[in-house]
Amino acid sequence: MTLQLSIGEASAAGPRPENQDAIRVVTPNPTLAASKGYLFALADGVSQCADGGLAARASLQALAMDYYATPETWAVAQALDRLLLAQNRWLQANGGGQPLLTTLTALVLRGRRFTLAHVGDCRAYRWRDGQLQRLTEEHVWEQPGMRHVLKRALGLDQHLLVDYRDGDLQEADAFLLVSDGVWATLGDQGIRRILVDEQDSSVASRALVRAAHLAGSRDNASALLVRAERLPEGSLADSLARLQHWPAPPALREGQSFEGWRVDGLLAESRQSLVYRVRDSHERRWLLKTLPPTRHSKAEAGQALLLEEWFLRRVASRYFPEIAPLPQRQHLYYVQREYPGKTLAEHLQAHGPLTLAQWLDLAPRLLRALGMLHRRNILHRDIKPENLLWGEDGELRLLDFGLAYCPGLSRDEPNSLPGTPSHIAPEAFAGAAPDARQDLYAAGVTLYLLLTGHYPYGEIEAFQHPRFGTPLPASRYRPDLPAWLDECLQRALIADPEQRFETAEEWLLDLERGERRPQELHPRPWLEREPLKVWRGVALLSLLLNLALLALLIVPARP
Repeated sequence: MTLQLSIGEASAAGPRPENQDAIRVVTPNPTLAASKGYLFALADGVSQCADGGLAARASLQALAMDYYATPETWAVAQALDRLLLAQNRWLQANGGGQPLLTTLTALVLRGRRFTLAHVGDCRAYRWRDGQLQRLTEEHVWEQPGMRHVLKRALGLDQHLLVDYRDGDLQEADAFLLVSDGVWATLGDQGIRRILVDEQDSSVASRALVRAAHLAGSRDNASALLVRAERLPEGSLADSLARLQHWPAPPALREGQSFEGWRVDGLLAESRQSLVYRVRDSHERRWLLKTLPPTRHSKAEAGQALLLEEWFLRRVASRYFPEIAPLPQRQHLYYVQREYPGKTLAEHLQAHGPLTLAQWLDLAPRLLRALGMLHRRNILHRDIKPENLLWGEDGELRLLDFGLAYCPGLSRDEPNSLPGTPSHIAPEAFAGAAPDARQDLYAAGVTLYLLLTGHYPYGEIEAFQHPRFGTPLPASRYRPDLPAWLDECLQRALIADPEQRFETAEEWLLDLERGERRPQELHPRPWLEREPLKVWRGVALLSLLLNLALLALLIVPARP
């Protein structure tokens, strides 16, 4: 079942020569509606500026066109904020020396939740069980004589601050967006009376605009009313799983043909998944991933498998496995390309730590892959050498999205600690919510391990409650490291997340700057490379000197 809405809208210039209000309603195709939701927006152009109507219409046009082009993994508020900040800059740059100003209130209904973005003096209400609740506050000065002067609007300031609000939907909830030409004249009581009298959304919106002008409003008047007639059954993951009704595949045998794939055999089996080697009609090798029999009846396991595939399709690039299109799929599984090569864990076991040249080649690729993930609002949560494939084609690919997480789509089980203990960030042990910096910390542990063969804080076992101090410098194991690289790893691994790199791009920039520095002509002082040995030596020399002086003092002088 999908979200079913009834929508009504109305706008009129009233006594003014031009209507500078604008309304936008976007009801996309079912696929986009499930992933991005339905968009409703009302803008009220500021008449004292160069062209308030242009500002209002252009802002809604940009919002409607660009919102559905943002990554599907972005949270709604994140996508709206990026677009409104960009539109604010556009309005400031295109006024020809005159301000282009508009207020704007936008509503997105997705699944069983709503998200509201608001700046200016329009209003948003929720009508639930006969009660009218105002959801926004006007951004106007409160001083006498200035109550119609905006202190926040699109195009007003270089730094835009938008109010956001979200929450759960209930069946029969209605949301009303109105310009100040309606609410300033009718008030909450007048609006409520019309909503009680008129059940039809279109009739009610027209009645609100007409009543405002009959009551003496001298401004443009606009109303947009959206009612949730029926709600979908659950989240995006729930919808995908229930929509398909796919059973898990039966046990597959070598040589068997299964939905167009020829099975070569079982590659891996765990409590979480089964992975088969398969070939397509062109003899290309692929990996088919599905659930083991013990998890067939668990709805959350099927949803997690579909989300894993969904994530991989949305980060398609050289750094991730290719996902096969499955137009004839009748069972619960997905298929990704198999690439010849070794994981970095296998390379570490067979050949020991990477050379500095190898490390400097692979580290930026890992950071670029993480940057792509994080820009799409996806966290991997299991970065480690076992999940990094160094292909025979020279590419580095990030594997295994079984623990991947996307805020708003994935479920974060309370008291869970997903990942490999030695790679889990210190703040995660303390209960912090999933965060991109935790992926970056895991990447730091991985890169440190590949360079030294050791863990920066020692190996951590499952169910252990570790204490984190200062990581041991990588140069203790690799005296050939340049100082800048040692410092770079230290920052990536520091226990306090606020002191680490904030983004993969910041870390990548630090690496690129370090590589461009002149090579050190002289090795670093021994005190920097081996401080413990130096101070032990100093202490030993001091002890010997004191013993020698003591011996001189106690030897009796000759007569």
